[in-house]
Amino acid sequence: MKFSTKIVALGVVTALVAYSWRDTFAPESLQGAKVLVTGASTGIGEQMAYHYARFGAQIVITARRENVLREVVERCLELGAQSAIYIAADMSNTSDPERVVRFAVEELGGLDYLVLNHIGPSPFTMWNGDVEHTRWLMQVNFLSYLQMTSAAMPHLEKSAGSIVVVSSLLGKMCSPFVAPYSATKFSLNGFFGTMQHELAMQRKNVSLTISILGLIDTQSALEKIRGYTDMKAYPASEAALHIIKAGATRQRESFYPLYTYFACLIRDWFPFFRDLVIQNSYNFEP
Repeated sequence: MKFSTKIVALGVVTALVAYSWRDTFAPESLQGAKVLVTGASTGIGEQMAYHYARFGAQIVITARRENVLREVVERCLELGAQSAIYIAADMSNTSDPERVVRFAVEELGGLDYLVLNHIGPSPFTMWNGDVEHTRWLMQVNFLSYLQMTSAAMPHLEKSAGSIVVVSSLLGKMCSPFVAPYSATKFSLNGFFGTMQHELAMQRKNVSLTISILGLIDTQSALEKIRGYTDMKAYPASEAALHIIKAGATRQRESFYPLYTYFACLIRDWFPFFRDLVIQNSYNFEP
């Protein structure tokens, strides 16, 4: 009897998980949507721009390299975007985040989605005491997100729009060689997790999605980890589509690939063994 009860309970839990993970995304919901995507010259941001284009959105993309942005815009128009334009910006420049939002709102006539994806370069190495690099990275990876959110919020309130924050498992669990980067992602999760509560308490009709990503096969990520680990990297195009769907269905938190969800779920169960596994996942010789 007890065994049967456990089987039933397991079945119920499995059904609830399956229900919560069902795909309710409606592609037509993005037709004509006014979207700003940051960090869109390469990697996940570039792939998100292409997916939004296929769904017929109106897109503004931004990154530092104007020549690459021009090529991405051309491809977006080929894929079916209602409109696609770019603005080059450097998020380490404290005036650029607000400038980009103003440009997008003026060009699009409003804003439905603010997709925050950009990151600054950071070495994959043990921290060497460089405080200035960490300070610079906090501006690019964290503070600029806050600046853009603040500038976009009045427009998102008018459209009942969405903020999509691209974060990382490294902002949920500590790992070697990424101290400055991990600090910025922990900051994102903490700030925007708090903001989710505040938006709900104020009954503002603006959704906020935090997407937690594992290792993705972008060129920059693969170059950094080469020789350090044999962990599997997952496709950037799939990660980009996952993020878009999560934002469009107004999920509070999403995980890609699936192992990131279970890693967060059990991260504090056996901390000694967790840390042992993490440390043994990397090749390092002092």
